[in-house]
Amino acid sequence: MARNFRQFWKLGEKEFNTEFFNINKDGELVIREGNNQYNVVDLARKFGSSLEIFLPFILEKRLDHLFDVVSDTSKELGYKGKFSYHFPMKVNQNKEYVLPLVSEGANLEVGSANELWLVKRLWEGENFYSKIRVLCNGPKTQKYIQLIHQLRAAGLGIVPIIEDIEELRLLKDFKGDMGIRVNLQSKVKSHWDKKVDRFGLTSQEILELGKIRNLKVLHYHIGSQIEREDDILVVLEEAFQTYKKLRVISPTLDTINVGGGFAIPYEKKRMYSVESVVKRILTHLKRMSEEAGIPHPNWIVEWGRYMAAPSQITVFKIVATKEIAKAAAKQWYIIDGSFMNDLLDTWAIHQKWHVVAVNQMKEKRHRVWLAGMSCDSDDKYTAKDGYVLLPRLEDLPPGDDLYIAIFDTGAYQDAFASHHCLLSSPVKVALQNGIATIIRKRESAEDVGKLFGW
Repeated sequence: MARNFRQFWKLGEKEFNTEFFNINKDGELVIREGNNQYNVVDLARKFGSSLEIFLPFILEKRLDHLFDVVSDTSKELGYKGKFSYHFPMKVNQNKEYVLPLVSEGANLEVGSANELWLVKRLWEGENFYSKIRVLCNGPKTQKYIQLIHQLRAAGLGIVPIIEDIEELRLLKDFKGDMGIRVNLQSKVKSHWDKKVDRFGLTSQEILELGKIRNLKVLHYHIGSQIEREDDILVVLEEAFQTYKKLRVISPTLDTINVGGGFAIPYEKKRMYSVESVVKRILTHLKRMSEEAGIPHPNWIVEWGRYMAAPSQITVFKIVATKEIAKAAAKQWYIIDGSFMNDLLDTWAIHQKWHVVAVNQMKEKRHRVWLAGMSCDSDDKYTAKDGYVLLPRLEDLPPGDDLYIAIFDTGAYQDAFASHHCLLSSPVKVALQNGIATIIRKRESAEDVGKLFGW
């Protein structure tokens, strides 16, 4: 019976990023960290809701697993190129995310002068191993370029990625390694639905530039949340055609950066695995480079969503209900937070989430819609199937509240968070080594008001 409930809520399954979650005998959601176990409803009652629960051990395990997969696959295939992982800070700039990844061997990717300023603070505080590398993507303002020069002079392994001709001119005197971004023609099914990409140069434009001093990296980024595994290989093959031609012109080139785009199963449908993708990437790179008679390229990935999203869940309490006439759902469940503020992708890109009850998980369920606390009619979530199945409030013991958890909220949501209707952000706790620690207090009305000059 317990197994049936786990299957319904899709818990304890690696392919759904829920291998560390289970249901206890009381029908409550629990998180397991080795032999430590955390009861989520107890955490919500202790710290209050809305509540973000950060799981650094998941972050670390995912990075370690990626390194192991790449190492084992490289040995199996005889692949000689070196691998490095760069965490894109735009996915989650919070210090509690960046430091564990760096400590486990991640390099960093930044997309703005302000993100690079955060790296500067960490570098000056001697928080980094001297061999760490930082890739600099995004439009290069004068401030951004000055900071790149400054950190390179200070000894940081910093690699600016050229996005256009003007950036190449502005960085002509840069003394360190350089990269350049190619704007590929291939299109994939993903969250990246732009018909025209303003970033990077076409393959022809790059090849017509002539030799680029200290060119080391050819970079591309084709989409976010790429849905089909085969698409990852299609764009790799196109990029490699530019890579092999560019090596003739700039022989220092030895690295392909495949960017981000690795999808995670937000909607809890089975997708590709990291083991399969890594093996296919290396198989293709090995074959293409050997056919071209060149060394196996070093390779970089920036799989930020894959790394960060599963390491956080967001917990809300149902604070009110309202009947719905003639709809797929029977009731509105009003949460003590906001989708538009706390999980902005719900509104911005119509993100679908894995929603589970935190308590009463073994009770009867009915169809509901979820709504946030703001006054905006778009502050809602109706799910992929047009409703969410959650326990009935009338079945709760007297005096009990129903809590829900939304999985995979560790990527982008904190950076996108807003204060519509001046609502406060959730309190955030970190769980590690059996201890729950508050790392961000709940904002008071005064705290939020100060953000708007009051």
